[in-house]
Amino acid sequence: MIDYALVQKRWPSQYPDRLQLYSINSPNGIKVACMLEETGLPYEPHTVNLFEGEQHDDAFAAISPNAKIPILVDPAGSDGGALRIMESGAILMYLADKAGSLIPVEPSARIECLQWLFFQVGHIGPMFGQYEHFHRRGDDNLRDPYALQRYEVESMRLMGVLNARLTDTAYIAGENYTIADIAIFPWLRSLARMIEMGTFSGNFPNAMRWFTACMERPATQAGITVCAVQR
Repeated sequence: MIDYALVQKRWPSQYPDRLQLYSINSPNGIKVACMLEETGLPYEPHTVNLFEGEQHDDAFAAISPNAKIPILVDPAGSDGGALRIMESGAILMYLADKAGSLIPVEPSARIECLQWLFFQVGHIGPMFGQYEHFHRRGDDNLRDPYALQRYEVESMRLMGVLNARLTDTAYIAGENYTIADIAIFPWLRSLARMIEMGTFSGNFPNAMRWFTACMERPATQAGITVCAVQR
């Protein structure tokens, strides 16, 4: 049983009837914040500062078995009681269904969207994340050229997959903006900070056109600031 009282003590809520977000503005955290901003569902954010180890607090462990952000708690999500959702992909699906938006209703279009959502979960996130880790942390641990090359090559291959997909479609799952876009663009934002933008513009023009459109959305501009911390 989840001890929500422990969580409330550590991160007090001013609006307990709203969705409660426990997160930081990393790519996975940004996904959910942008989704909440897109849907307009009322929520209250709580910053879990990973750089200070708050993900290992007993209070956070009460709602996050894997000690990872983001976590969403819907106070009225389970037969009138609170419902905890972990894993950003699952949270996006839950919010899309709850709001009735940003995911197709027609079965074939819905499964197309979900395929690309899980493409992010299974490929984009792990590869881009490892590339960033070795790129940023390598100097502190004797830079490993094999690791850097492995994750850079695979990240660029995945960028090619995105670029090819976006040749004939406005957005990842088709002509409409969906949770597939929300899942992927924060990871491209993270990767772009490590690689000269000219590389993206020249090699992946379709992906860059899509990325620019995602970044220009008002909900994106709001979402990337949610649960921000100073480093």
